[in-house]
Amino acid sequence: MESNIAELCGVVLSEMEFSHKTYGEVFYTFILGVQRRSGYMDEINVMVSERLIYGNPPRMDQFLEIRGQIRTYNEMAGGKNKLNIVVFAREICPCEDYEYFENRICLEGFLCKPPVRRTSPLGREICDMMVAVNRMYNKSDYIPCIAWGRNAGYGSQLSVGTKLMLEGRLQSREYKKKLEDGSVETRKAFEVSVLKLEEI
Repeated sequence: MESNIAELCGVVLSEMEFSHKTYGEVFYTFILGVQRRSGYMDEINVMVSERLIYGNPPRMDQFLEIRGQIRTYNEMAGGKNKLNIVVFAREICPCEDYEYFENRICLEGFLCKPPVRRTSPLGREICDMMVAVNRMYNKSDYIPCIAWGRNAGYGSQLSVGTKLMLEGRLQSREYKKKLEDGSVETRKAFEVSVLKLEEI
Protein backbone atom coordinates (compact mmCIF):
# COMPACT_ATOMS: atom_id res chain seq x y z
CA MET A 1 0.00 0.00 0.00
CA GLU A 2 1.13 3.55 -0.72
CA SER A 3 1.77 5.50 2.47
CA ASN A 4 0.19 8.74 1.24
CA ILE A 5 -2.93 8.76 -0.96
CA ALA A 6 -5.22 11.71 -1.67
CA GLU A 7 -8.28 11.29 -3.88
CA LEU A 8 -10.37 14.39 -4.57
CA CYS A 9 -13.28 15.29 -6.78
CA GLY A 10 -14.47 18.87 -6.73
CA VAL A 11 -14.88 22.18 -8.48
CA VAL A 12 -12.13 24.64 -9.45
CA LEU A 13 -12.52 27.83 -7.38
CA SER A 14 -9.52 29.89 -8.54
CA GLU A 15 -7.33 30.66 -11.50
CA MET A 16 -3.96 28.91 -11.64
CA GLU A 17 -1.00 30.72 -10.11
CA PHE A 18 2.71 30.10 -10.71
CA SER A 19 4.23 28.31 -7.69
CA HIS A 20 7.84 27.46 -8.50
CA LYS A 21 10.25 25.90 -10.98
CA THR A 22 12.42 22.86 -10.18
CA TYR A 23 14.92 21.25 -12.58
CA GLY A 24 13.23 22.99 -15.50
CA GLU A 25 9.73 21.81 -14.51
CA VAL A 26 7.13 24.49 -13.73
CA PHE A 27 4.49 23.98 -11.02
CA TYR A 28 1.21 25.82 -10.50
CA THR A 29 -1.34 25.96 -7.69
CA PHE A 30 -5.10 26.44 -7.69
CA ILE A 31 -7.96 25.96 -5.21
CA LEU A 32 -10.33 23.01 -5.48
CA GLY A 33 -13.65 23.16 -3.63
CA VAL A 34 -14.93 19.89 -2.17
CA GLN A 35 -18.36 20.02 -0.59
CA ARG A 36 -19.15 18.07 2.59
CA ARG A 37 -22.50 16.43 3.26
CA SER A 38 -23.24 19.34 5.61
CA GLY A 39 -22.94 21.74 2.66
CA TYR A 40 -19.69 23.33 3.91
CA MET A 41 -17.09 23.70 1.14
CA ASP A 42 -13.51 22.72 1.95
CA GLU A 43 -11.08 24.83 -0.10
CA ILE A 44 -8.02 22.71 -0.84
CA ASN A 45 -4.78 23.95 -2.39
CA VAL A 46 -3.70 21.75 -5.30
CA MET A 47 -0.22 21.79 -6.83
CA VAL A 48 0.22 20.49 -10.37
CA SER A 49 3.08 20.18 -12.86
CA GLU A 50 2.66 21.87 -16.24
CA ARG A 51 3.30 18.41 -17.77
CA LEU A 52 -0.04 17.14 -16.44
CA ILE A 53 -2.12 20.04 -17.72
CA TYR A 54 -0.28 20.95 -20.94
CA GLY A 55 -2.84 22.23 -23.43
CA ASN A 56 -5.74 21.68 -21.01
CA PRO A 57 -5.33 23.82 -17.87
CA PRO A 58 -7.99 23.71 -15.12
CA ARG A 59 -10.77 26.24 -15.71
CA MET A 60 -12.92 28.10 -13.19
CA ASP A 61 -16.06 26.12 -12.23
CA GLN A 62 -14.74 22.95 -13.92
CA PHE A 63 -15.23 19.66 -12.04
CA LEU A 64 -12.00 17.66 -11.70
CA GLU A 65 -10.89 14.32 -10.33
CA ILE A 66 -7.44 14.41 -8.74
CA ARG A 67 -5.28 11.64 -7.37
CA GLY A 68 -2.04 12.47 -5.61
CA GLN A 69 -0.44 12.95 -2.20
CA ILE A 70 -0.53 15.44 0.64
CA ARG A 71 2.66 17.49 0.69
CA THR A 72 3.78 19.96 3.32
CA TYR A 73 6.50 22.58 3.24
CA ASN A 74 7.60 25.49 5.39
CA GLU A 75 7.44 29.04 4.10
CA MET A 76 8.55 32.28 5.70
CA ALA A 77 5.65 34.71 5.98
CA GLY A 78 5.90 37.97 7.92
CA GLY A 79 9.12 36.80 9.57
CA LYS A 80 7.50 33.59 10.85
CA ASN A 81 7.56 30.00 9.67
CA LYS A 82 4.27 28.83 8.16
CA LEU A 83 3.37 25.22 7.35
CA ASN A 84 1.80 25.02 3.90
CA ILE A 85 -0.33 22.00 3.01
CA VAL A 86 -1.19 21.08 -0.59
CA VAL A 87 -2.38 18.08 -2.55
CA PHE A 88 0.36 17.30 -5.07
CA ALA A 89 -1.47 16.02 -8.16
CA ARG A 90 -0.17 12.86 -9.84
CA GLU A 91 -3.27 12.37 -12.03
CA ILE A 92 -5.84 14.96 -13.01
CA CYS A 93 -8.84 14.62 -15.32
CA PRO A 94 -12.28 16.17 -15.89
CA CYS A 95 -15.04 14.65 -13.77
CA GLU A 96 -17.99 13.50 -15.87
CA ASP A 97 -20.42 13.47 -12.93
CA TYR A 98 -21.08 17.09 -12.02
CA GLU A 99 -21.99 17.80 -8.40
CA TYR A 100 -20.13 14.65 -7.27
CA PHE A 101 -17.65 15.39 -4.48
CA GLU A 102 -15.00 13.12 -2.99
CA ASN A 103 -12.36 13.76 -0.36
CA ARG A 104 -10.48 10.62 0.68
CA ILE A 105 -7.11 10.57 2.43
CA CYS A 106 -5.12 7.44 3.42
CA LEU A 107 -1.89 7.88 5.36
CA GLU A 108 0.68 5.59 6.92
CA GLY A 109 3.20 7.34 9.12
CA PHE A 110 4.63 7.99 12.57
CA LEU A 111 3.32 10.11 15.42
CA CYS A 112 6.01 12.77 15.73
CA LYS A 113 4.67 14.98 18.55
CA PRO A 114 2.80 14.17 21.76
CA PRO A 115 -0.94 14.11 20.99
CA VAL A 116 -3.00 16.93 22.50
CA ARG A 117 -6.39 16.00 23.92
CA ARG A 118 -9.00 18.73 24.36
CA THR A 119 -12.74 19.40 24.33
CA SER A 120 -14.53 21.45 21.66
CA PRO A 121 -16.82 24.38 22.65
CA LEU A 122 -19.73 22.01 21.95
CA GLY A 123 -18.31 19.42 24.36
CA ARG A 124 -16.91 16.95 21.81
CA GLU A 125 -13.67 15.18 22.63
CA ILE A 126 -10.86 16.07 20.22
CA CYS A 127 -7.25 14.93 19.78
CA ASP A 128 -4.70 16.85 17.71
CA MET A 129 -1.89 14.75 16.22
CA MET A 130 1.09 15.46 13.97
CA VAL A 131 1.92 12.53 11.66
CA ALA A 132 5.21 12.26 9.73
CA VAL A 133 4.83 10.43 6.41
CA ASN A 134 8.05 9.42 4.67
CA ARG A 135 8.59 9.90 0.96
CA MET A 136 11.43 9.46 -1.51
CA TYR A 137 14.83 11.15 -1.22
CA ASN A 138 14.80 11.00 2.60
CA LYS A 139 12.06 13.61 2.88
CA SER A 140 8.99 13.59 5.12
CA ASP A 141 5.68 15.41 5.14
CA TYR A 142 4.42 16.55 8.56
CA ILE A 143 0.64 16.40 8.43
CA PRO A 144 -1.65 17.81 11.16
CA CYS A 145 -4.55 15.47 11.93
CA ILE A 146 -7.59 15.83 14.17
CA ALA A 147 -9.50 12.89 15.66
CA TRP A 148 -12.94 12.98 17.29
CA GLY A 149 -14.84 10.97 19.89
CA ARG A 150 -13.61 7.40 20.29
CA ASN A 151 -10.70 7.97 17.89
CA ALA A 152 -9.67 10.99 19.99
CA GLY A 153 -9.58 8.87 23.17
CA TYR A 154 -7.54 6.20 21.38
CA GLY A 155 -5.15 8.67 19.72
CA SER A 156 -4.49 10.57 22.95
CA GLN A 157 -2.97 7.43 24.52
CA LEU A 158 -0.42 6.84 21.73
CA SER A 159 3.23 7.69 22.24
CA VAL A 160 5.64 9.53 19.94
CA GLY A 161 7.12 7.14 17.38
CA THR A 162 3.99 4.98 17.10
CA LYS A 163 3.34 3.84 13.52
CA LEU A 164 -0.20 4.63 12.41
CA MET A 165 -2.57 3.98 9.55
CA LEU A 166 -5.39 6.46 9.20
CA GLU A 167 -8.16 7.37 6.79
CA GLY A 168 -10.09 10.61 6.63
CA ARG A 169 -10.58 13.78 4.66
CA LEU A 170 -8.53 16.95 4.19
CA GLN A 171 -10.47 19.89 5.57
CA SER A 172 -10.02 23.64 5.64
CA ARG A 173 -11.29 25.97 8.32
CA GLU A 174 -11.05 29.68 8.97
CA TYR A 175 -10.01 31.06 12.34
CA LYS A 176 -9.32 34.48 13.85
CA LYS A 177 -5.77 35.34 14.94
CA LYS A 178 -5.19 38.32 17.22
CA LEU A 179 -2.00 40.13 16.21
CA GLU A 180 0.47 41.99 18.44
CA ASP A 181 -0.93 45.37 17.39
CA GLY A 182 -4.39 44.31 18.60
CA SER A 183 -5.88 43.79 15.14
CA VAL A 184 -7.56 40.51 14.17
CA GLU A 185 -6.65 38.59 11.03
CA THR A 186 -8.68 35.81 9.40
CA ARG A 187 -6.47 32.83 8.56
CA LYS A 188 -7.04 29.40 7.09
CA ALA A 189 -5.88 26.11 8.63
CA PHE A 190 -5.74 22.68 6.98
CA GLU A 191 -5.81 19.29 8.67
CA VAL A 192 -6.87 15.71 8.08
CA SER A 193 -10.12 14.91 9.88
CA VAL A 194 -9.65 11.28 10.97
CA LEU A 195 -12.44 8.77 10.32
CA LYS A 196 -10.43 5.59 10.96
CA LEU A 197 -7.28 5.20 13.06
CA GLU A 198 -5.22 2.17 13.97
CA GLU A 199 -1.74 1.32 15.21
CA ILE A 200 0.38 -0.88 12.90
